[in-house]
Formats: sequence, C-alpha cells, structure tokens
Amino acid sequence: MSIVKINVLTVPAEQREELERRFAARAGAVEGSDGFEWFELLRPVEGTDTYLVYTRWRSEEDFEKWRSNMGASHGGGGAKGGEQQKPAATGATLWSFEVVQSAGPKEA
Repeated sequence: MSIVKINVLTVPAEQREELERRFAARAGAVEGSDGFEWFELLRPVEGTDTYLVYTRWRSEEDFEKWRSNMGASHGGGGAKGGEQQKPAATGATLWSFEVVQSAGPKEA
C-alpha cells in the first residue's frame, strides 16, 4: 500500500499569503515524480497557525528519491531578485504514515 507524508508547518498570520504564493509558484513540480500519487496544501480555518502539506507516495523509496532531488532544487528557500528568501514557516515537522485502508466515493 501507499505511504503518506504530512509536513506540519507553523506559519505566522503575516506569512500565510506568502506561503501559499510560493506553493502556487511551484505548481506541477511534484506531479511528474515517479511514485507520486497525491498532493494537498491544507490551510487552517480555526484557531491554529498550522498548515498541513499532504503527499501520498507509492513507496518510501519513491518519496526519498523525490526528497533528495527536491532538496537540491529548494536551495535553502529559493531566490527572489538574487536574494535568499526567508522561510515562510517558523517551524516544520514531518509525519509519516502507511495507508492501511482507503475509500473513495461509490460509483453511481
């Protein structure tokens, strides 16, 4: 079965728009990766400053391969006008899960 990686990002209110802009600018960057199955950026709606970045992968090996390639392309936050950008998040934790059961809508 698949694996799920959830990056838990602490994002101050004044940086939310910037975080979402950066993710939008990278749209399509992960979709062509071998073993990639799903991505969602989840915005908090009630009483928290925590965003969740949800990705699902065919295997741990596929995720690690993408992660090693992604690390080189991230380059410490990217550049804007030749300057390094400061991170939009003030903290990050990576959660890992194996998919044990899943369901989708029933066909009509």
